[in-house]
Amino acid sequence: MASLRVRLLRWLIVPILLVNVAAGALTYALAWLPARLAFDQSLLDAGTALAARVEGTAAAPRVDLPAAALRALRGDATDAGFFAVRDATGRLLAGDADFPDVPVRGGDGQPDGQAFDAILRGEAVRAVLLRADGGATVGVARTVRKRDQARAAIVRSLILLEAVITLVSAGLIWYCVTRGLQPLRRLRAALRGRADDDLAPIAADDVPDELEPVVRALNGLLEKAGDDVRARQQFLANVAHQLRTPLAGLHAQLDLLARPGSEGESAHAIGLMRASTGRMIRQVNQLLALARAEPGQGAREMKAVALDALVADTVQHFVEQAARKDIDLGFELAPATVRGDSFLLRDLVDNLVDNAIRYTPRHGRVTVACRQDSGGAELTVEDNGPGIPPARRADVFSRFVRLDEQSAGTGLGLAIVRDIAASHGATVAVDAGPGGQGACFTVRFPA
Repeated sequence: MASLRVRLLRWLIVPILLVNVAAGALTYALAWLPARLAFDQSLLDAGTALAARVEGTAAAPRVDLPAAALRALRGDATDAGFFAVRDATGRLLAGDADFPDVPVRGGDGQPDGQAFDAILRGEAVRAVLLRADGGATVGVARTVRKRDQARAAIVRSLILLEAVITLVSAGLIWYCVTRGLQPLRRLRAALRGRADDDLAPIAADDVPDELEPVVRALNGLLEKAGDDVRARQQFLANVAHQLRTPLAGLHAQLDLLARPGSEGESAHAIGLMRASTGRMIRQVNQLLALARAEPGQGAREMKAVALDALVADTVQHFVEQAARKDIDLGFELAPATVRGDSFLLRDLVDNLVDNAIRYTPRHGRVTVACRQDSGGAELTVEDNGPGIPPARRADVFSRFVRLDEQSAGTGLGLAIVRDIAASHGATVAVDAGPGGQGACFTVRFPA
């Protein structure tokens, strides 16, 4: 696409040129019409003066033509002049025998006194025929050299004037467009001069009204980018914190095993190492799931997924974990189909069920259910654990938020659930469990 400057110049200069051409044509017409009328009027005046020199009767007319009048009729240094005087029968009384006849006649077949163009002795002339007393006809003609010179002078003056006006107009338009685009150049220079990590909003005080929406949009984009940078920095800081603890524990257990005479403590150290590595594996898996669930990860393969089969297969991995706490892990799975990414949906179910088992006390109950109706599919995970206070229910979907600091966990599970649900156009909500005890997480998929 052409630059904004080129488009503005094209939109402004081309109409100005067209207007100048039209104005030049009108100026030419207004300048030439009076000049042509003046030339014709001089011919008519000469013809009228010649007609006044015709004397005598109709049967015997004569022409009294002094030498000075004859010299005036013969023209000047530029134009040659011609004349003719004929009686009513067409007999030449004075002047040039080859004088052209008038091409236009009055209603009675007589000359009407209108100037006309003709060719006389091989040269273009302008002529006029008049009726004199006694039925005589008087004709006066002059070459058009002076007329052509006047017309050429008018055309040259107009071309020069139009060229100057066009150049001045184009220069003014160029200057005005350049000045008008200064705010855009200043904005571009300000953005280019920023440091890579400078996400401060752009000052909107010194921008035109037309650029204010652009600046607002850029500031909104910068704010989103700043939020994203801060979130990533916080994410990295929390990742480092979460992984440092199991790694430090693993290192300590390795030091314990390396000490002389530590054979008796090996089983205990190995158990602690297994716990640390298990915790670290879970944290890494959650970080990977969170990275997959984040917006902007490219196009996802959305296809029909049997939600009930996916839930039944996924929950099997938690049977042993639930058994270690004597938790009753139950299913109420009705056939349900959703469109989505099966890998992300497994991460969603994993985190909901793991969260429920983790916070449900021993001998508790966790129920996973899914169903489908005309409005779409629904997945619910209920438990009879401590529940979530209403004031904190919105907070639990934020990253690294844990209601119980004593329990193991990273605070990422429900944030992953929120992001995966959003990427599928689904909604996730939390409420109290049956009888007001525990918590019930509900994911609602669109039809």
